[in-house]
Parts: sequence; structure tokens; C-alpha cells
Amino acid sequence: SGDKHISDPSGDSACPQCGKRSRTRPGLQTLSQASTVDGGLQEVLDEHKTSLRRRCEFVTEGTAAAGTGTPLNRIYTELYITQGRREGVNTQHEVWQLETTSKMETLHDTPIKCQDIFKPLPGQDTHIRVVVTQGVAGIGKTFSVQKFTLDWAEGLENQHVSLVVLLSFRELNLIKDERYSLLQLLRVFHPTLQTVTAEKLAVCKVVFIFDGLDESRFLLDFQNNEVVSDVTQTSSVDVLLTNLIKGSLLPSALLWITSRPAAANQIPPTCVNRVTEVRGFTDPQKEEYFRRRSSDEELCSRIISHIKASRSLHIMCHIPVFCWITATVLEHMLTTDQRGELPKSLTEMYSHFLLVQTQRKKHKYNESQDRSQQELMETDREVLLKLGRLAFEHLEKGNLMFYQEDLEECGLDVREASLYSGVCTEIFKTECVLFQRKVYCFVHLSIQEFLAAVYMFHFMRTCKNKGVDNKPSLDVFLKTVMSKALQSNNGHLDLFVRFLHGLSLESIQRLLGGLLGWTESRPEDIQRVISNLKDTNTNSPDRSINIFHCLMEMNDLSVHQDIQEFLKSENRSEKELSAIHCSALAYMLQMSEEVLDVFDLKAYNTSFEGRQRLIPAVRNCRKARLSDCWLTGSCCASLASALKSNPHLTELDLSKNHHLQDSGVELLSAGLKSPNCRLKTLRLSDCCLTESCCASLASALKSNPHLTELDLSGNCLEDSGVELLSALVESPNCSLKTLRSVEGHPPEAKMNACDLTLDPNTAHRNLRLSEDNRKVTRESWQLYPDHPDRFDQQPQVLCREGLTGRCYWEVQWRGWVSIAVTYRGITRSGDDSELGNNKHSWSLWCHGNSYSVRHNRELTSVSVRPRRSHRVAVYLDCSAGTLSFYRVSSYKLTLLHTFSSTFTEPLHPAFRLWSAGSSIVVELPISQKQTLT
Repeated sequence: SGDKHISDPSGDSACPQCGKRSRTRPGLQTLSQASTVDGGLQEVLDEHKTSLRRRCEFVTEGTAAAGTGTPLNRIYTELYITQGRREGVNTQHEVWQLETTSKMETLHDTPIKCQDIFKPLPGQDTHIRVVVTQGVAGIGKTFSVQKFTLDWAEGLENQHVSLVVLLSFRELNLIKDERYSLLQLLRVFHPTLQTVTAEKLAVCKVVFIFDGLDESRFLLDFQNNEVVSDVTQTSSVDVLLTNLIKGSLLPSALLWITSRPAAANQIPPTCVNRVTEVRGFTDPQKEEYFRRRSSDEELCSRIISHIKASRSLHIMCHIPVFCWITATVLEHMLTTDQRGELPKSLTEMYSHFLLVQTQRKKHKYNESQDRSQQELMETDREVLLKLGRLAFEHLEKGNLMFYQEDLEECGLDVREASLYSGVCTEIFKTECVLFQRKVYCFVHLSIQEFLAAVYMFHFMRTCKNKGVDNKPSLDVFLKTVMSKALQSNNGHLDLFVRFLHGLSLESIQRLLGGLLGWTESRPEDIQRVISNLKDTNTNSPDRSINIFHCLMEMNDLSVHQDIQEFLKSENRSEKELSAIHCSALAYMLQMSEEVLDVFDLKAYNTSFEGRQRLIPAVRNCRKARLSDCWLTGSCCASLASALKSNPHLTELDLSKNHHLQDSGVELLSAGLKSPNCRLKTLRLSDCCLTESCCASLASALKSNPHLTELDLSGNCLEDSGVELLSALVESPNCSLKTLRSVEGHPPEAKMNACDLTLDPNTAHRNLRLSEDNRKVTRESWQLYPDHPDRFDQQPQVLCREGLTGRCYWEVQWRGWVSIAVTYRGITRSGDDSELGNNKHSWSLWCHGNSYSVRHNRELTSVSVRPRRSHRVAVYLDCSAGTLSFYRVSSYKLTLLHTFSSTFTEPLHPAFRLWSAGSSIVVELPISQKQTLT
């Protein structure tokens, strides 16, 4: 699909519009371009074009030797490149990001062809100087760069450009510690430009292409690097780069920078005019790729059918390099006498790929063909394990490419690595003597992760077989590795861990027996591994889904089958779901082709951890109801990701999640800012928020044109927070129409006001009652008669009234006190009788300007701006299961905290006086003019 421009070696070019041949030579310039360069410079540029054409017209796919390969125009399939970037990816391994991409609605995407990368969209009147194109490893960024360069060199596209300078970071790394001017840098990497002077460069329209920012070993310090504006001024390479990007150096030049997603953030957004993303192959393009490889229609159809039958394989085929890996394996298996099932899991696919590469090496170098797969693998074990060590050590460091010294550190001879071009590709440039140093990288990040897993598995088994002390069993080893992987913020070890679990299967070990050596995974060992996976705890909803993937990789389908049955059941609420069931359910709901109308988290019968694991399902629903589910701020990373990636989500209810707090809202605000966010209603009532979160919310609202309703009632926002948000509602640039910052629990305080009196039969003997039993003061010993209801150790007192329904009262306090409610049956002696120190009472501690709440021994401080006030209001709604405490000042009530519980008995207001002289007066509301925030 897309436009394919074919050229032949003669230099004749096909018109991109009609396809007819012209006699335009690669060096021919347009009139506008010819007017800017003289004849001598034109000869240099023609020679440069010829050099770039030779460099880009042939490409290698995996096993092809350096300097040879397939014509790019023959195999190039137009990639799906979009304006803007897909967001919400920082919590997931980049491979799993494709799962969301594969099903995301593309109505809001703007496709761009690589040759149009600098052209404004229709209706745009902006100059595009710096373009950043991001995409996961192997998705086709470098092929896009080569296609752009080849089309320019052949005279097909962008002929207003005088000079294209193609530089890769893996090449630039070779001169990391050297100093050059920009002019010298051009001559070093492109010897055809030796005679270009600063004056000649100034009249050229130049495009710099920097490929592979994620491979850079430079520190790009945009804040502190010196300013360089002269192309002849010598400096370090990183300084030249930052000045080019900022526009201080050669400001007329255009820049195109490619990178994997995480590394793209190194460049300040203010320096970038356009961000694009390579999404890889669409489903039709996958089929096109396989059909282009072979003229055998039946073979192609069998390969395509097999891939469609496996969710994991089908998703991975969005990556062109994985299409090549898959085609390599399946073509080999389907055209030879090899028996057995075709690979379905990723571990099976990569194991077969390693075998195919080993066999191809034997054919290539005329080694003995009369050997079994295991014998072939045994002869290559030493080299493959050295490659595995290289893969593992640099996976931990985050490196994707290596140099000769890196290989030597792992005991690898350079020639040994070169023999395995299908696994470790040698990138070797001949235009410049500088590249006598060779650069190596694995064909794809997933190959590196697989070999790293093979190395670690072999290392574990070898130590065990040698009887090394204190070496863990298989289940302990995998549990330890999983624990480390779960600590990753971006899941960079997820696929590595998935491969490790797949390698534990006996069928895989038989396949790779010559490499792994003698291994034996006993059924009881495998069962312990599976049990460990099902019992693994994690605070990250996204990391937990990889636990389910590991089970599938081990061919344990029990959880998958349980969830399939659950989804067919009519009585879902009766089925109790374990945490691992929730991970599987979240994955299936997230990947379902059908978008959920309503995702109600409380509708699922599961634990607190189970509810956390279900959160990724928000990525595939229209309305998400997550109220009163004890969600914490850490859950908001996944929710923010959903806001960035789910264009269907229009309503999100997070009310009554008291542990969400300001940190969670700040994460959500980042999601609200995303151009992909279509949320219309956001409810955050009773989430223990303060004015600290209002600035981030206000910033998000300014850039979100869709949110029309925001509920922040029941939070302690203070005047400053409310005013900041209220001002936005009045702004014509804000779409918000409804802002609820006024608490609605007691709409008419007097209607629910309670007339309370203290019960002298419960008062501790250090408490004196007065004012018709409405005031209590801590003083000296009182001569109260004995009574079974009296507190004998804690200086506390209850009110006579047992409350149900809705009740409101106010308290004037002094000193250090606790204001509480309790069941009448609270014990009267011992530590358990202290208010808030048991499951029967809920209390607010008041001391100076500070407040804390306590229930069942759990003490939580209340974040609130200091203000001189010694009056507290209490509102109890038994039917709703809420108990709220407010600070009263200047006729305004500010929420301090709301407890949520199920109250099973009448509740008695109660008080504790901690210090001598402390006092409490129980009163009716002082005014009906109060407003609540």
C-alpha cells in the first residue's frame, strides 16, 4: 500500500504521479535550486547524490552480508507514519504498546508520507524546521530515512533541497571524545563534501538527518552547552548537535531526528516543530509484506493464516523486523521436512529462529550437514552463549549497539560475531577510513532479550549442575527475576522475563538442548513456578499483565480458560476473582474489539489488589466508574495512560478514593493535557485533595477542549484553589461548564442539626461536665459514682444520643482533643478503649493548627493550610456510609477528612481530652450562612 517509486540502475526515474520514465539524471536540479549554487558546487553535490544513492539503494534484512542486499524500492512497503505521537506509553514495554496501537481508532491520526516529512499539512502556514519521528525498535524508522534519501538522490522528491546529510548516532558515537567544526564533521562522514566551504554551505538548502537518537552515547545539555554559531568553530559533537537543534548553528538547515519513544524526550519540545510516529505495518500491510517475499501463493496463505491465529504473533508483526523473523522461521518449517507444530508462543518462535540461523551458517560456510539440530547447536554453544552474555549485560545498561571492545569484554572474537549476521548484524561503512571500527547490534531488541534470557537460563542451570552452593532452584530463580522486573517503571525487562519462563518448558529445552545443555524441569518444579506466578503481588497494574503473559508462555491456559468462562457467565458478581484472574481479565477487556460502554470496578468480586489490576481495562471503555475502590495515587499512572490512549473514554468517576490525593491528580493532569484525551466528565469528590493539586488541574483544563464537568466537592481546596479553578470557568478559552467545589453532603445544615448532651455516666473522673452537660474540661479528679459505662483509663466521654440517618453538629475546642463517633459497646478500659484505636470508633485529633484522623489504629495526618480556628463541624450520613469532619472559620466549612464505612449500629459522638485544661463545647450551628468547600 502507499506509493512505491521504482528506479533502475541506469538512473532513469519514474514520475511519482504518472509512473512514466524520464531521462532526469540524479544530478539534475530544479530551476530554483540551480539558481543558488554555482557549477563547481553542483559537481560536488552530484557526486554526493551518487554516493548516497549507492549507500541507500540496497538494504539488508537480517542475514544479508554488509554491502549487499535487496533493492529498497523492491521491498519497501509504505509505513504508517502519523502526525503527533501516541501517548501513554511510559508504563509499558514498547512491544506491548503495539497492542494498544493495533486497535486504536485512527480517525484523529494524520498520515504523512516520509517524503512529505517537512511539508505543512493543508491549512497550516508554519515553517517546519525540526522534525522528531519516534517509533519502537525495528518499526522501520531507518528504512523511512533511507527511502527519503534515496528518493532525493534519484531526483524523485524534495528537489528544492540542495544537500541531504545522513548521519547515524551509532556512527557519531565513534567520535564521542573528539572535537570538530560542523564543516569538518560533514567531511569526515561524507568524503564527497571535502571541497565544500563555509561560503558554499551557506547558499545550500541543507537537510540533516540524525538517525537513532536512542543509540546516542552523548549527553545533550540544552541548558548549559556553549553557543556555537559558526560552521568553522571547533567544539565537541554534543555541543554541535544541541546548537543545530536549537537553531543557533546554521539556522536555515532542516533537521530530521529519529528515536525510540523514551529517548525522544531528550529534546525540549520548544525546539521541535513537528512530532511524528512510525506505527509500522497495518494489518493489510502485513499481508502485503509476506506476499512480496514469495511467489508461492499457498505458502504465503498458510503463513498469514497461522499468524492471524496467534494474538501475540499477529501483534508483533506490526514490526517489520518481526515479520522477517516470522517469515524466516515459517518458510523454513513449511518448505523442509521438519516435523512438529508451528510455533505459537514467542519463545517457540525465537527458539526456531535461532536454529534456522545456525543451520544457515552451516550451509554458508560448507560445514558438515550430517548433524542433528542438537549437534549443530552444541558446536555453536560457546559463541552463542558469549552473544547471550553480551545481550544480557547491555540489556541491563540499556544499550542496543556495541563496539569491538564490548565484544572482547565478553570473550567474543570479532570474526565469531560476524558469522552470525542473522543474530548480530555488522554495520560496516566503507566510504571513510574512520569506519575501520565496526559497529554491531542485534537485529532487533527482542532478539537481544531472547539471547539474554538464554544466557541467564544456561547460567542458572550450569551453576546448579556444578553443585555450586546457594544457587536457587528454578522456581526461586524465576521468582527473583520476576520481582526485579516488576520494579521497572517502564517494563523494559518484561519480554526478557517472559522468555525466561518459556525456556523452562521441556519442549523448548529439547529444541535448544545443544545450547542449554542437559536440563530437566520436573513437573513439580514447573507447578511451583506457575503457583508463584499466580501468587505474585505487584503495585503496578501494567506490570501485573506480564505475569499473565508468562503463564501463557509456559502453556498454562487455566487462567485464560477461567476468564473465558467468566465472560460467558450470567452471574459474574457471584464469581470471586483472584488477583491473577484480574490481570487476565484486564488484558482481555483491554484488547477486546468491542468497546465497553461502562466499566464498573465495584461490580467485580475481588480483593483490593484485584481491583488495582483491573485498571488497565479503562483503556477500552466509554465510562469508567471507579468510585470508593481504595485506589491510590500510584494507580493514576495507568489511568493517565488510558486518558492519553483511549479516545472513547468520556466519563471517569474516581470519587471517594481517599488515598488518591494530590500526587494522583498531578499524574491524571498529564493525561488530561493529551490531545488524544476526549474526557467530558471527571469526578474527584472526597479524594482528600488540597489546593496543591489545583495548579496542575488548571494547567490541564487550559489545554483540554473537551472536559465540561469537574466535580471536586468534599475536598480541602482552600480559597486559593477554588478561586484558581473558578476563574477558569469564566475564561472563554476553557470548555468547563460545571465546576463543583462546594460540598453537597449537608445542603441545609440546620435541617440535619443535632442537639447533643454529654453522658455523665461515661465521663472519666478527670473530666468535669458543665453548661447543662454541653461542655467538658479536663481538670483534677472528680467524685463521680461508680458506673459500668464509665471510662476508667482514657480521659473520654460519650454523648447520650445514638445517631442514625443524617446528623450535623459543631464543636468548639481548646488545647489537645479528639472528636469522634463510636458504637455504644466500645470497651471502657485498656488501650483498645481509646477513640480511633479500634474498629468501633472513628476520630479526628486536633492540636494547634494540625489535624490527624484515626481508625482501627491507623493514623493519617491531614494536609491543610494553617488557620486559626478552634471550631469543627461533623456530618454523619449513615445510609451513605460517610463521616466527614470540617474546619469552621469565617462562616465557611473546609473539609478535613471523610471516612467511608458501613455503619451497623447507632453512633455516639465522643470526645477525648489529651492535656490538662483542654475543653470541648458541643453546639448547634452558629450561622446558616456557611458555605462548604
